Parts: sequence; C-alpha cells; structure tokens
Amino acid sequence: MDFAPDARAVELTERARAFVVEHAQPAERVLDVDLAASPGSWRCAPVIDRLRELAREQGLWNLFLPGERGAGLTSLQYAPIAEVTGWSLRLAPVAFNCSAPDTGNMELLNDFGTREQQQQWLDPLLAAEIRSAFCMTEPDVASSDATNIATSIRRDGDSYVINGRKWWVTGAMNPDAAIFIVMGKTDPGAPRHRQQSMILVPRDAPGIRLVRPLTVFGYDDRAHGGHAEIEFTDVRVPATNLIAGEGDGFAIAQARLGPGRIHHCMRAIGVGERALALVKERANQRVAFGRTLAEQGVIREWVAESRIQLEALRLLVLKTAWLTDTVGNKQAMTEIQSIKIAVPRAVQQILDRAIQVFGGAGVSGDTPLAELYAGVRTLRLADGPDEVHLNSLGRAELRV
Repeated sequence: MDFAPDARAVELTERARAFVVEHAQPAERVLDVDLAASPGSWRCAPVIDRLRELAREQGLWNLFLPGERGAGLTSLQYAPIAEVTGWSLRLAPVAFNCSAPDTGNMELLNDFGTREQQQQWLDPLLAAEIRSAFCMTEPDVASSDATNIATSIRRDGDSYVINGRKWWVTGAMNPDAAIFIVMGKTDPGAPRHRQQSMILVPRDAPGIRLVRPLTVFGYDDRAHGGHAEIEFTDVRVPATNLIAGEGDGFAIAQARLGPGRIHHCMRAIGVGERALALVKERANQRVAFGRTLAEQGVIREWVAESRIQLEALRLLVLKTAWLTDTVGNKQAMTEIQSIKIAVPRAVQQILDRAIQVFGGAGVSGDTPLAELYAGVRTLRLADGPDEVHLNSLGRAELRV
C-alpha cells in the first residue's frame, strides 16, 4: 500500500492551505457580519461570492470531481485538500465549489446522468451558477433504513408524479437551489432494494411546498442554505428526469455516499486539527491556579489523546481513499464503514475537550468550537447512523 501524497497533491494542498489561512479564515467574521445584515435571506452571503471568484482564479475549483469535468484528481489526491478545507468549514469548501450536498449531486449526475441532464443541471452546478439539494430522509419513517422511504414516484404517461414529505434537505432554503434530486419508490412490490428510484425535480415545479427551515442545536446554517422540510403534492416532471432507470435508486445512493464519506471524514479531521491548534494556543496563554493550562497534567493528556486520534484516523481515511481508487467502493466497504463510524466520534471527543479547555468561551459564539461540535455531532447521523454501520460491519466480520 502506498498512499503518500504525490507531487500534484502536495502542490494543490499547499495552495489550498494558503487560501484558507490568507482568505477563508479571516473572512469568517465578515461572513457573520453579512449574515447579520440580512437576517431573512437564505442566499449565499456576498463574502462567499468574493471567495469563489478568487478561488476560481487560483485554480482551486471543483477539485473533488475526477475526470475531465473536474480537476482530474483521484480520491487519494483530493483527501488532503479536503482536510485543509476543514480548517474553515463554513467557507473553504463552498469557496472551492466542493461543499455538500452539491458535491454528491454533481458526482451523481456525472456518473449516472444523461447527456441532456448533465447539460441542463451538472454544467451550471460546476460553474456555481446554481445550487442543489438532495431529498432522501423522511420525517414519518426510520430513514436509517433507506428501504423505508415512502415518497411515491408514479409513472403517468410521459411524466412521473411525486408525492411525499422530506426533511433535512440541506441547502434547500437557498432560492438558488434550482434542482432537487428526490429519492422515492417507483415499484413498492419489487425486491426490497429495487423499489427506489431517483428523479430530478426543478425547484419551481408546481406542488412543491417548503414547510419550514430546521435548526441543528439551534444553528440555522444559513451560510449553507439551511435545512428544509419539503412537501411534494402531485409534483409532475417529465419522464426524462428519471436518473438511470427505475429501481436503480438504492444502488445510486450507495455510489453517491462512498466518496462523500471520505470527503466528510477528511474535512472532520481538519476540524479536529483546528480545534487542537486553538487548544494549544489557549493552553499556553491561559493561567489557572498559578500555572498555565499547558503546565496542567490533564491538559497535556487531552492534547496527547487528540494527537494520537488524529494521526491514526488520517491514516485510515487515506487508506480508504487509496482502496476506492484501486479496487472500488464495494471492495473498500469495510474501510468506508469504519471511517464513517470512527472519525466523527473521535473528532466529537476532540471538540468536547477543546470546549472544556475554553470554558464558557467554548460554548459561546466567540469561538467556532460550539458550531463545529454541532456539525460534527450531526455527522454521526448523516449518511446513516453509527449503529447501522456498526451492525453492518460486525455482520460482515462475523460472516464465515
């Protein structure tokens, strides 16, 4: 196994790191000002548009997407870049046009979309002319089992008619999210994993109702277009909007989530590194009981534990990226499930320690720690909860 970064990955990672340090992190306070100045708006803040223009000029654009439409990077080459973007989670991924859910939707359209679908939706997404959303989770069923999805996608002549309710639709509050990818059932009588399909639904299609925005631990995530609950009532779209074929939805979802889990985990490692950097700075400056925090034994232990976790997790994620490049997602499923479980859980611990070191400041808006904690804690539910992956991984390990 060889998953050391090559020359191109090193060069792009260093350029990305310089962008994050010189532009993205200093702009975080500007983002807060922009959001405060327009409390009712869900559009991208002006600072994001400026950062995107600069990132595009510097060639830091669509780095997540392999092949000729993207930067042509492998998962292993992109992984350290994704980690760097975790140092400014609110701004760096979106500045590089590498933020979820658009990344997963672009990968999906790139891999499974027709030429017409790609021209109509993928190309504008790659140019950041529009945003998108992915509609999978539902409030009325246990969506940890994706075969529970109850939304109906019914064929009617040259159209499909969609009925159902979705929630946790990230980015959907942003009016620039022009296209929704909706997962629902086209054939409830088919075998369990062949009942679901995916279809492209334009935002302005009649019958779509944005029920409400949702918050995460009180955060509205407006910088990312929020999270919405959406109702679809007799929404009619052309049959040509179906992605791949009827019954392919579950397989497409699994293909979409594989690279996304690597991206999420590497960004989370970047979050952990930023939290640890903040802890070290705080520990060397803050004095309690006559000594700096850095001189307190328990702080040293926390810092050591965080460093061990980050180094081990990084190697596991890089191995996973290497495997997906060399043998594919299916053969790398053990590692994909492992990182999905291990990384958010460990980074949550690292953030919790950091919050403890900062005390009251750690749970306030004066540091990014509380908001980062909310985001990382959410990863233990997004793309499947820990328990589902643990069960699946354990079952595979015990199989004789």
